[in-house]
Amino acid sequence: MVPNPAQGHVFPMLKVAKLLYTSGFHVTFVNTQYNHRRLLRSGGATALDGLPSFRFAAIPDGLPLVDADATQDAWLLCESIPKNCLAPFRDLLAELNTSEGVPPVSCVVSDGVMSFTLEAAEELGVPNVLFWTTSACGFLAYAYYCQLVEKGFVPLKDESCLTNGYLDTVIDWISGLKGISLKELPAFIRTTNPKDVMLNFAINEAENSHRASAIILNTIDHLERDVLDALAPMFPPIYSIGPLQLLEKQSSEPDELKHIQLNLLKEESECLEWLDSKEPNSVVYVNFGSVARMTLEQLVEFAWGLANSKQKFLWSIRPDLVIGDSSALPLEFEAATRGRGLISNWCPQEKILTHPSVGGFLTHCGWNSILESIGGGVPMICWPAFAEQPTNCWFCCNHWGIGVEITVVERDEVERLVRELIIGEKGKKMKRKAMEWKKVAEQATSSTGSSYHNFYERTINQVLLSNL
Repeated sequence: MVPNPAQGHVFPMLKVAKLLYTSGFHVTFVNTQYNHRRLLRSGGATALDGLPSFRFAAIPDGLPLVDADATQDAWLLCESIPKNCLAPFRDLLAELNTSEGVPPVSCVVSDGVMSFTLEAAEELGVPNVLFWTTSACGFLAYAYYCQLVEKGFVPLKDESCLTNGYLDTVIDWISGLKGISLKELPAFIRTTNPKDVMLNFAINEAENSHRASAIILNTIDHLERDVLDALAPMFPPIYSIGPLQLLEKQSSEPDELKHIQLNLLKEESECLEWLDSKEPNSVVYVNFGSVARMTLEQLVEFAWGLANSKQKFLWSIRPDLVIGDSSALPLEFEAATRGRGLISNWCPQEKILTHPSVGGFLTHCGWNSILESIGGGVPMICWPAFAEQPTNCWFCCNHWGIGVEITVVERDEVERLVRELIIGEKGKKMKRKAMEWKKVAEQATSSTGSSYHNFYERTINQVLLSNL
């Protein structure tokens, strides 16, 4: 199991790993050396002890090894990983295949953007399933990056294209994404450089996906049906297996796995006790994920919008959220929200979004966050920041009816949307829709559902066990 080294990739890969372990697989979970050391510092030493049949290994990512409690620069990682990770991964496979007490490697499950593993799996003659941790709509958009370049939409002609309305250009020739505009496609197209690292990384990883034995997505057939239909003729078999947090509940986790969590940031569970004292659907939960960043000015505008809304809120502000040195909130803000607001460094988000007191979610639209919100039946205010988050936002607001986008971070707009989300008519309508999607998610992951069947019958029996 080879996740990309970002928290939002490690988390879902760990869920797949645990499901495979409970299905009888011997698992070797391969972190980067940087993440391995970071996990040890964040309190994960016990987690990394592993088990006889669930072990941890680490390979270098090619960047200088430093000790820091922050997500590495995505651009540097995406430049380094394809060049530097194959050789140490080959060495690890050789070591596993000659170690006593460890069965030979019979299959590889790797992140869709860690496709260097494909060459090593081909050399061994074992299946390699790629797990794209994006939405299906995000994956489809990346698959068309190459055509966007060929047709001259990307890269941008100059910087003015970011502000002159060019990004409003509608792309009407992508089946499954009809009516989408350039600004709603994954944000790596917003470059004037044809050699841009992220643009070309996405193109190459999508192209490499054609070599996979199969592709799994943490999504629901019914949620992204049109997109999945558009993807089907383009790639090897694609199986929807989500939401993983609900599929995980169908398989009672063995006690010996419970200590394995792999949090790169230390969670503060006191916020759950605070939520226990609040009325149902009365709290807006605010979290912008593990990668997105903002200016201090934006932080202050969000803060005063929350304060002026007069609604209860739980806000997760991780240490590196704000660009620059300071993420201090004004003392006046703390006084204005005392008793109805709680600030935390990092929260157990899955548990928060299923807590009855949480009535809305102000989110960056990361795919894990959206699925966790759907799993809790919680509507969203969407502020996309990175990668395919604009695409996720577009679907939430325009197709699934569970979100509203915040396009400008000003306190009056934040106040208006928060009040609408928690006590307004539109918020109530989105809540009803979110509850409908929650039922769809629960059905998909039940023992008779599509995600359950796709994981156990197709991914495991037809692909991962195919050469045994």
